[in-house]
Amino acid sequence: MRWNPRLEGMRAYEPGKTIGEVKREFGLERIVKLASNENPFGCSAEVKKFIAESGLETELYPDGYATELREALSDHLGISPRQLLFGGGSDELIVILSRALLSENENTVMPWPSFPQYRHNARIQGTEIREVSLHEDFSHDLDGMLKAIDENTSIVWLCTPNNPTGGIIPHEELKAFIRKVPEHVLVIVDNAYHEFVTDPAYADPLTLVEEFPNVLVLRTFSKAYGLAAFRIGYAVAREEVIAKLDPVRPPFNTNVLGQQAAAFALADQEFIARTRQQNVAGKDQYVRFAEAHGLNCPVSEANFVLLEVKGSADAAAYELLKRGYIVRSGDKLGTPGYLRITVGTQEDNAGLLAALEQVLAHGVPEA
Repeated sequence: MRWNPRLEGMRAYEPGKTIGEVKREFGLERIVKLASNENPFGCSAEVKKFIAESGLETELYPDGYATELREALSDHLGISPRQLLFGGGSDELIVILSRALLSENENTVMPWPSFPQYRHNARIQGTEIREVSLHEDFSHDLDGMLKAIDENTSIVWLCTPNNPTGGIIPHEELKAFIRKVPEHVLVIVDNAYHEFVTDPAYADPLTLVEEFPNVLVLRTFSKAYGLAAFRIGYAVAREEVIAKLDPVRPPFNTNVLGQQAAAFALADQEFIARTRQQNVAGKDQYVRFAEAHGLNCPVSEANFVLLEVKGSADAAAYELLKRGYIVRSGDKLGTPGYLRITVGTQEDNAGLLAALEQVLAHGVPEA
């Protein structure tokens, strides 16, 4: 078989151990998963009611245009329905964008560390990847990214709040950056954690779509809306940009339950407000712990924190795993010596921090 040579050495996404695996491996009864930035408060009660009462016609294909969700979301955002593109989470939209815009003849510019699927899909397309390291304080090096752009650049990726570091690009800095980007370059603003942000320096990047023809914003129902199982993400851009991307989208790429659940979730903004409030309180638990132990914990506007462990993050994550807490090691995310921890309920946060205190007391091995 003649495999695409670009696949040589590439690895599939590794999601980490499941709760069931950890229970079996360590003989534990209760596991707390704080690794995948899921919403620990679940989803809207309206969504749960819909799922329980849904009379799903399983033999029928879903609406490929996602008409009901499209209309609900366009009303919510105050945009034209033709400005929306739906996908199976942000992941599929990144695949669509990469297929539509990247090839061996282009390059793409992105920050690092950031969401690794930008790099992954560019590599499959055979595109030159130009990664620009974050500053020491984990902020985007926007000047460095501008210098990396040339006449062959097709996409610039920005992640705000950034995964795995949690920081935002202040709105005025973001706007000033986009003004300097050539119009032939699509600027993708990945907003997966948009609903969690409280920093006044941040403003809704959707306003940039109105001002600049070469801006596309990515969002998802997987995070704050608590619908990760349904895989619904969406892109917002000018109508002419969406019209170019839509032929790349598979015909029935979002499912019936996901479309309807997302519409119900969208209508319950009180749930989002409560989630955001509880998330702020949870992050404060980690900040206080970091301050008490002399550890760095950069300001996060997402639903996770990056917490220093002063040693091997792999080792610290494994020790927490043995105690029933699943987190992500920064050694694998481009942030060695840090753990990325999803903000959970106050009870689960307190339990994890008590376990981490034990781990730190015994000493974390050097990386």
